[in-house]
Amino acid sequence: MKYRTILLFGAPGAGKGTQGKILGTIPNLFHCACGDVFRSLKTDDAVGKIFLEYSSRGQLVPDAPTVQLWRHFIEGCTQTGRFRPADDTLVLDGIPRNVAQAEILKDSLDVKAIFYLRCTKEEGLVQRLQRRALKENRLDDANLDVIRDRLKTYERESKPLLDFYGRERVVRINADQPPAKVLLDILRKLLKL
Repeated sequence: MKYRTILLFGAPGAGKGTQGKILGTIPNLFHCACGDVFRSLKTDDAVGKIFLEYSSRGQLVPDAPTVQLWRHFIEGCTQTGRFRPADDTLVLDGIPRNVAQAEILKDSLDVKAIFYLRCTKEEGLVQRLQRRALKENRLDDANLDVIRDRLKTYERESKPLLDFYGRERVVRINADQPPAKVLLDILRKLLKL
């Protein structure tokens, strides 16, 4: 069965997690942030060690463990009834991160739309990430060099996903505006799907 899916897409710090958490409170929307799934791992776990090794350098975790972890999480949520694939739309944030992951997941995801949260000012993204590092104790967001590497990785690895899924599915959202306005724009477009 393919999961009816909406992707939250954008650079690190664009607000995907903020919007995803809110959308996840709406009935029949199930939010899954792959980064949160990784951060919940214990650092003595094999996959947890892999995540820590890559994220501390601002790099993406390799595709196979990322997809494996995601599948395990979704299966667990389905078994416990948190995610009901027949009724719920999956709101993904942070997966797929690149075209290789999208290829692996193409038999699992029925992507209806990609909400592309666009920030026009890189400095704004950097400031958001640094604030988040303090607020949420996220070490991967604290180091300026790591942040710059993450933004370069996003441009190189993640942005090609827009072409992979086709521009007709891409819904551009101005993420430079306040979060409430971003949410309003997403909800307006979501109602038309």
